[in-house]
This record gives sequence, C-alpha cells and structure tokens, in this order.
Amino acid sequence: MQTVNRQARLEKMQRIIRESGYDAAALVPGPTLTYLTGVRFELSERPLVLFIRAEAGSDPAMIVPLLETPRIEAAAPFTIAYYVYTDAQGYRPAFDEACTGLALSGKKIAVEALKMRVLESHLIEHYSPGCTITLADHDLIRTRVHKEPAEVEAMRQAIRLSEAALDATLPQIRSGMTERQAMRILLDEMADRGSQSNAFDPIVLTGPKSAQPHGEPGDEVIKAGDLLLFDFGASVGGYPADITRTFAVGQVDPELVRVYEVVRAANEAGIQAARPGMVAQDLDRIVRKVIHDAGYGPQFIHRTGHGLGLDIHEGPNIVEGNTQILEPGMVFTIEPGIYLPDKGGVRIEDNVTITETGAEVLTSYPRALRVIGE
Repeated sequence: MQTVNRQARLEKMQRIIRESGYDAAALVPGPTLTYLTGVRFELSERPLVLFIRAEAGSDPAMIVPLLETPRIEAAAPFTIAYYVYTDAQGYRPAFDEACTGLALSGKKIAVEALKMRVLESHLIEHYSPGCTITLADHDLIRTRVHKEPAEVEAMRQAIRLSEAALDATLPQIRSGMTERQAMRILLDEMADRGSQSNAFDPIVLTGPKSAQPHGEPGDEVIKAGDLLLFDFGASVGGYPADITRTFAVGQVDPELVRVYEVVRAANEAGIQAARPGMVAQDLDRIVRKVIHDAGYGPQFIHRTGHGLGLDIHEGPNIVEGNTQILEPGMVFTIEPGIYLPDKGGVRIEDNVTITETGAEVLTSYPRALRVIGE
C-alpha cells in the first residue's frame, strides 16, 4: 500500500471529536485503533486503551501492558504518552494514573459501543468521577468512512484474488460433496493465490440451508436440484472482499430460477441507482421495491448492504432509517436476498465505491445464473 499519513488521520479524529461535542475518545483494540496507529492488537485479559483528547495538537495516551510496549513504541506514527503496567502490578494503577493525568473527571468520553467492553468502560468511569461514557459509533466511524485510494486498491486486490479462487473452485464441485468439503476447496484456492487472511469464515450452504443468511457450513450433501451459495472474501493488508454468488447444481425448481432473477434485478437496480448525494435508506428502498413488487418482500430479511473497510461490517449501512448521505470514497455492499424456508435462498452481493459522478462496482464476477456440478 501507499504511504499512510497517520498524523492526518489523528488530526481528523480530533476534529470530529470536537465537532461532535466530546472531550475525548477512548479506543480499545479494533479497526479504528489500527487505522490510527498501524498496529493491530487483540482484545485480551490485559486491557489496552488509546485515549485521544479533542484539543488540536494534543498527544494521545495509551494504557498498555508492558509486554506490548515494544510493538507500539517501534511503530507509533505520532507521539504517545504511555501508562504501562506489568502483570504483577495489574492494570488498575495505570487506569488511575491515565485518567488522573488526562483530567477525564467530569468529561464526555466517546467510545465505540460495538467494541468497548464493560471492563474498560467500568475502569474509566471508576477512575474518572463524573465522566460520561457516550456511545459514539456513528460519529467515530466518520474518521475512516471515506476510503483513501490505497485502501480501495487493497480491496480491489482482495476482490481479484477472491474471484479467481471462486472460479477455480467451481469446476471441482460435485454432487455428493459436503458443504464443508466445498468450503475447504475454496479456502485452499484463496490461500494458493496469496490471501493474507480470510475476511470472515466463509459461508457455503446448499439446499434448504441456503435460506439461512448466516448459516454455518456442515456435513449437508450437495445434490442435483439444489442451490449452492458462497459468501466469502480474502483479505489484503487488512482490507476485505465480501462477495456472494449463488449457483444451481444441475436443474433447479422453476420458482428458484424466478427468485434468482428477481434478486439479480434488485442487485442491478441498486448498482445503477447508487450515486453521491443520495440518502442511504433511499438506496435500500430502491433495491427492496424490486423484491416487494415481485411478491417476495417478506422473504428479504436483512439490510441491502453494509460498509466495508478494516471492519467487515461498518458504516455506511444501506438500510431503512439511515439518513446518512452517500459520499465519494465510501465503500459498501449491495446484497439483496430472498430466502424460502425448506426450499433455498438466493443472495447476490457486490462491492461498490461511490465516486464523484456515480458508483464503481469493484466486483466483476458474473451475476447470471450458472449451473455447476454436472
């Protein structure tokens, strides 16, 4: 990837914190902390918190276990004040010193509710009397919702790799194979092409199980007449692909063919409509109307899409109730689906980025119904 200006990212976050009315933000290990520092930590029994104060030019502070300090000190892209603790000391003294040193008592502190644990939240409140912990996911995601060119390029690479792996997998699929066996073939093909990790555990579902949007691959046998759904993605530089394609194993029920064509029409309607300046929920409505008008509205049971970045699910969500304006640099999925219990489900998912004049589809795998396994 190209050189990243993490100082500029820090300054952007501080500006967002100020504009949103917070005094500081507290980040635990996760995509936003990685986005700012370039270092990937995991949540563990040893808490780690990065504090960012709203004041322009102020240095962040980090509560960090001693054994993790070499990694952050070697890679830190800006000055950080460290509050270090050992296993023998425990983390409470570090929280006391940090919260006191940063004068967090009585302050309004933004956190990512989907990441922050009760442990860290409790400790901050305990050692910062009168502070207010505020759930601020919608505000903090603004720091990284507009993707830089290098981020989009990483996703392009992940997508190219993923699509090539799927293309190599399909000729190997045969009736009598299990979902788990098909998944392993796909994983091997992605690994052989240089996937640095999987964006998430692949979903490979056949027959009636394909009607479970987040089903888990198991020992169900792929049979002629079934649908076979792949939802998967490689990761490059921490950035994911998230692709879903559904296939027919031999000749399938005519209603499933009709369902497939409705989903494809909804997917393509969303791609054609996406543009800068439109409201996220309006894009969801356009996609959903195609499925509703075909008589399958109740069988479309999830949002039209979600943002993509260091988190596989982040803003902007393409869903009813989200009045966020779509802007250049945003990357998200368009993934309508219809799910018929006891028969099967169809989902077609593409990755899209908003440009200055419209939308660019980053995925290129064909959407026409393909028959496999014959």
